[in-house]
Amino acid sequence: MTSPTPIQPATRAGRTLTLWTPEDKAFWEREGEAIAKLNLWISVPALFLAFAVWQVWSVVAVNLPALGFKYSTNQLFWLAAAPALSGATLRIFYSFMVPIVGGRRWTALSTASLLIPMLGIGFAIQDPSTSYPTMLILALLCGFGGGNFSSSMSNISFFFPKERKGSALGVNAGLGNLGVSVVQFLSPLVISLGIFGVLGGDAQVMVRNGEPQHVWAQNAAFIWVPWIAIAAVAAWFGMHDIADAKASFAAQATIFKNKHNWLMCLLYLGTFGSFIGFAAGFPLLMKALFPGINPLAYAWMGPLVGALSRPFGGWLADKIGGGVVTLWNFVVMVLAVLGVLYFLPKGATGYALPFGPQEGSFIGFFLMFLVLFLTTGVGNGSTFRMIPVIFLTQKLRAITARGQGNDAAARAQAIKEGNTEGAAAVGFAGALGAYGGFFIPKSYGSSIEATGGPEFALWMFVAFYLLCVVVTWWCYARKNAEMPC
Repeated sequence: MTSPTPIQPATRAGRTLTLWTPEDKAFWEREGEAIAKLNLWISVPALFLAFAVWQVWSVVAVNLPALGFKYSTNQLFWLAAAPALSGATLRIFYSFMVPIVGGRRWTALSTASLLIPMLGIGFAIQDPSTSYPTMLILALLCGFGGGNFSSSMSNISFFFPKERKGSALGVNAGLGNLGVSVVQFLSPLVISLGIFGVLGGDAQVMVRNGEPQHVWAQNAAFIWVPWIAIAAVAAWFGMHDIADAKASFAAQATIFKNKHNWLMCLLYLGTFGSFIGFAAGFPLLMKALFPGINPLAYAWMGPLVGALSRPFGGWLADKIGGGVVTLWNFVVMVLAVLGVLYFLPKGATGYALPFGPQEGSFIGFFLMFLVLFLTTGVGNGSTFRMIPVIFLTQKLRAITARGQGNDAAARAQAIKEGNTEGAAAVGFAGALGAYGGFFIPKSYGSSIEATGGPEFALWMFVAFYLLCVVVTWWCYARKNAEMPC
């Protein structure tokens, strides 16, 4: 009597998975889920560090005047915004790299690249005579961290089945986004201690409220160096490449002909672009509007709320549909920005609301921004759930229309193409969405410089979110929408 043939594990060649079929429930339960979760839990800390590097200037820029750097307010807003500009541009390229290079290889290499700006900032900030162009170049190099998001999300989207993509991408991005909050919370603490001894450089004198204090401002950058090195090594030796995920740029570039790619870029600009833009500009905006408040004591709370709500947004979208969640999320964003306008100090800009407290209310302003951060997180999760579902649904609809709906080979090919294009679209939407991290803080600075207050910029946000409401309702959330999801 012969024994039954044992179930064979996934075929592997080193760290490459030559068989990967997460839509096969038997495969997923047998071994796919364990492998996918391993890659997810290595991806999360790598992305966390990427976000910390990307947003380190949101706190470094605030401290520069007290350290003796003679930069104008507009120059400081430029330093806070520049990483978003370079990061968004890099995302365009990074979004296509995983199928070309491999998720494991690219995660390890892109994480290691974060060492360059962190070491550079750590040395440059110790010298108040460092030129502004040098600081601007270092701020642009922090865009390496922003670029990593697109490749990370693209990579993780390959590992999970359709019904789990929203939750998985929400966890990856949500916990990764925590890097923004942690860098704003941790930086004021680590610069107060000489934790690296002689290796970290000498203390500097920071003047706050007329009182000199000894600080190690370089620690805001140096604190991340050892963790970046560890994460890069963990990604190289612990993650996997997926052979079936290999695709040329040409195969992925078909997304540029798909209108839903561009529509989702618009919606993601409204969610993630708002998250990263608000995070970058929040400390400087608080300092400009409420000079008696220490912005670094509060700024970290907003990104924390946004990051923690992102997995919830992905989970909720998995349950009731991404289009419905995204629609109502934008409605709340419109109301929250109007709330911010209500609680602003009433200046002579000509764009202020005619009612509300004349001197403004910091508590009201802060709470309204917390609501905004909450909605950016929920919207991040729901929109990123929508993208892979849209592209997979399109491919499956196409084979059904050709009468191949029951053809296993045609279905497998459709799923592969849908996942490849969906991953590319996830990365590309992340790229264009990241430009919000530049436009929002820069719009604050330009509005303040031109009108004396940020109200004009905030009204532009209201108009943009209303546009997103209309697009979401018409294309994805109304009855008989072209692509309900």
